[in-house]
Amino acid sequence: MIFGLPVISVAIWLPILFGMLVLATGDDKNAPMARLLALVGSVLGFVVTLPLYAGFNTSTSAMQFVELHDWINRFNIHYYLGVDGISMLFILLNSFFTVIVVIAGWRVIEKRVSQYMAAFLVMSGIVNGVFAALDAVLFYVFWEAMLIPMFIIIGVWGGPNRIYATMKFFLYTLLGSLLMLVALIYLYNITGGSFSILDFHRVSIPMTAQMLIFIAFFFAFAVKVPMFPVHTWLPDAHVEAPTGGSVVLAAIMLKVGAYGFLRFSMPITPDASHKMAGIMIALSLIAIVYIGLVALMQSDMKKLVAYSSISHMGFVTLGLFIFNAYGMEGALMQMLSHGFVAGALFLCIGVLYDRMHSRRIADYGGVVNKMPVFAAFFMLFAMANSGLPGTSAFVGEFMVLMGAIKVNFWYAFGAATTLIFGAAYTLWLYKRVIFGKIANPHVEELTDVNAREILILAMLTIFVLGMGLYPLPVGEILHASVNDLLVHVAQSKLPL
Repeated sequence: MIFGLPVISVAIWLPILFGMLVLATGDDKNAPMARLLALVGSVLGFVVTLPLYAGFNTSTSAMQFVELHDWINRFNIHYYLGVDGISMLFILLNSFFTVIVVIAGWRVIEKRVSQYMAAFLVMSGIVNGVFAALDAVLFYVFWEAMLIPMFIIIGVWGGPNRIYATMKFFLYTLLGSLLMLVALIYLYNITGGSFSILDFHRVSIPMTAQMLIFIAFFFAFAVKVPMFPVHTWLPDAHVEAPTGGSVVLAAIMLKVGAYGFLRFSMPITPDASHKMAGIMIALSLIAIVYIGLVALMQSDMKKLVAYSSISHMGFVTLGLFIFNAYGMEGALMQMLSHGFVAGALFLCIGVLYDRMHSRRIADYGGVVNKMPVFAAFFMLFAMANSGLPGTSAFVGEFMVLMGAIKVNFWYAFGAATTLIFGAAYTLWLYKRVIFGKIANPHVEELTDVNAREILILAMLTIFVLGMGLYPLPVGEILHASVNDLLVHVAQSKLPL
């Protein structure tokens, strides 16, 4: 409880409330007030999530900090919230990145400042709701609502092709969600009129129905990850999004798809999950290898990191569907790490774009001569993206490989190529942008990172190195929930 109020509700509604206050500041003549309110709201929004970690009981897989209130009694729909070891860490990650994007857009966003800041605050609260919802209707409301702020962020502050990118993003994600809604209504009927997600976990479903439900969930969640071949919206969205939008897309919104597999697909349709595991692993390996090669061909920095994200998320889905503790915990560690690393890389690209107004790799070269401090930060995040030991990415990738090799050597061999391709496209990007002679007069005019940018990059550095050197505080949170899920999935839910 915080001041007598439940922690999760405060984590959801406090950022939304501050978003409304920021929006109420009006036009850009009140921009300083909008920025200050957004900063206060984002910091408080992060601070109020800390009791979730401090008070979390790592010895149990049960839902904690549970809130249950009547909502729509006619259909047995409740305001039902709670977190376990899988969901709690993503609420902290989301709230932390809200602070980051507010600071990152402090001087960069000069028009419609209040609307920009408000969109991120509102989205922060909604995404916390996605991770905490234990009622299917409540989950679906939050799930669909989080599209709206991102649609606005890309559509208003995005690049020249922003309308095309936003429509593609919206249609891809909306169509998958409609199939999920049909599956949720079916589950409501077979549970005897309950929308509780935990009740869905306990019901026995015939195999044919399980397969259909799994496919419905697949289209909803695979698009969000995004998995191959429903990934094409992501590079367009990243390229057109402002820096803050790209950071939240990479750090947070890709994670809700993988979270959906963990919260819905696996525990509700365990037999179908096992039956479809071969296809899921194949799609994951294609993403790791093929999309890694596609990333090598990119000439736009943002597009390269976007394809890198798809490849790394392939590692996540591989870890989930090999059904062992190493793989699943490694996948979750990789999700958290990817949030920090990909978010940091997009912020680094944003630092360069704010100065040069170009994302083309060919327009750079010799940046280290003018921005040595920036080059050092960029080097760290590039090494982390390559899976360097001692960084957060190595922990997750190592655990997934450990899990994969227990199942099939060739799964691990295919997945390990990401270490080669990841190093290739990341170091190629770094070499061409940072090293060499200054061939562009605009590079000659660059100035190194300022105090605000150093603060952002330093905070991300702490987490990237902290998770890499001492992952235990994260791992112990995950352990009980992952083991319980694996036991649950191993037990057939077919009716006798």
